[in-house]
Amino acid sequence: MTLNHKITGINAREIIDCRGTPTVQADVWVDNVLRGRADVPSGRSTGSHEAYELRDGGPRYAGFGVRKAVANVNTIIADALLGRDVTEQRAIDRDIIALDDTSNKSRLGANASLGVSLAVARAAANTLNLPLYRYLDSASHILPVPMMNLINGGKLSSNDLCFQEFIMMPVGATNFSEALRMTAEINSILRPMTAERYGKLAINVGDEGGVVPPIVDVREALDLLCEAVSRSGYAEHIVYAFDCAATHLYDPKTRKYTFEGKELTRDEVIRFFQDLCAEYPIASIEDPLEEDDYEGFAEIVKALDGVQIVGDDLFVTNKERLAKGLEMNSANAVLWKVNQIGTLTEAMETAAMAFRNGYGVCVSERSGETEDPMIADLVVALDGGQIKTGAPVRSERTAKYNRLLQIEEELGSAATYAGRSFRRPV
Repeated sequence: MTLNHKITGINAREIIDCRGTPTVQADVWVDNVLRGRADVPSGRSTGSHEAYELRDGGPRYAGFGVRKAVANVNTIIADALLGRDVTEQRAIDRDIIALDDTSNKSRLGANASLGVSLAVARAAANTLNLPLYRYLDSASHILPVPMMNLINGGKLSSNDLCFQEFIMMPVGATNFSEALRMTAEINSILRPMTAERYGKLAINVGDEGGVVPPIVDVREALDLLCEAVSRSGYAEHIVYAFDCAATHLYDPKTRKYTFEGKELTRDEVIRFFQDLCAEYPIASIEDPLEEDDYEGFAEIVKALDGVQIVGDDLFVTNKERLAKGLEMNSANAVLWKVNQIGTLTEAMETAAMAFRNGYGVCVSERSGETEDPMIADLVVALDGGQIKTGAPVRSERTAKYNRLLQIEEELGSAATYAGRSFRRPV
C-alpha cells in the first residue's frame, strides 16, 4: 500500500491540566495510523491581548470545561482538514485561522486551533520518523539555559510577594545536563533552608513548583535564593531573573504600581530595578511594566543597559504587537508561548521576526501545564537558548527537562549549550 501522508482522522477530548482545570488534547491520524497527539496548556496570569481560550461556562468544572472547543475540533476543523498532506503545516494553520475568521480566535477557540496545530506538527514528524525539533529545523543544535523559577509569588502562589517568579539561570554550566544538575542541587538546599527559616508551610509549592515563603520584600526573597546558591558552591555560574507580571500590580486609575505594599510611579519602578541590578547579578526581567506601556519598556531598556527586558503580556507572541515594539525599541526579548497566539505557524513567525531584529526569544510554559513535553522540542527547533518551565519538581515541569536530556543525548557532539550567550546563542 502506498502511503501519502494524508490526514485521515482528527479527534479531540477534554483532559485536565496540572491544576485540575480542563484543557484540550488533540489527536491526528495519518494514513489511518495515530501519529500525533498534543495537549494545550493554559495560563492563570494572562495578558488581555492573548488569543481567546474558549470555555463552556455553567456549573460544570466551575465554568472552565472545554467541550465547546473539543466539539469545534471534532466537527468544523476536522471536516476541513481531512485528506490534507500532514506536512503542509503552514497551509493547514492558515486554513484553521480562516475557519475561525476572528482577530483573536474567539469563534473556535485558540485552545481548539492550537491543539490541532501542534498535533499536526507532531504527526508529521512521526510520519517522517524524525524528532520534532529536527523536523522543524534540520540544523537546530542549541540546548537552552533553564530559567529555574525556584521561588513563586504573585498569582502563582498564596504568599504576598509581588513578583511572580524569582529565577536562577545556570549560565556557567558546560552543558544542559550539568545545568539541570546544578539547579536540582540548589533547589534541594533551598527547600530545607526555607522550611527552617519560615516554617514547613513555606515549602508547599506554587503553581510552577517553587517554594512560597511568607515574604513581602523582593530583596529578602532574592537573598534567600542567593544564599542557597552560595551554599551550593555554584555562585560564579549563576545569574538571576524575575517575572514581575507588572500588569497585575498596576492601577490604571492612579497610573501607579504597588510594589511591596508601596505605590510607585513608572519612573520610580525603573529606579527600583536600577537599584536591584546594581546590587545583584540580574540578567533578565520579564514584564517590569504594564502590558501597554511601550514607551516605558523602551525607557527601561535604556536604563538597564545589558539586562534582558522580556515582553510577555506586552507582546503575547503576536507579531503585530512585536512590530510596534520593534518600532519603539520596547523591550529586547520576547516571551514565546504558543497558546498566546493559537497556531504553531504564527508563533514561529513571531520568533523569526524577533531574531531578525536582534531580540531574544525565551520559550515558556504556562502555569497550567500538562505532561506534554513539546516545548522542549520547540526551544531546540528555534535555537532559542533559554526556556522557562518551572522548578525541577512535579511531572508537568520535569517532563520538559527530561525531554531536553534526551535531545542532548540525541545531538551528541553537535549539541551546544547556550550558556552566557542565551540571548543570542550561536
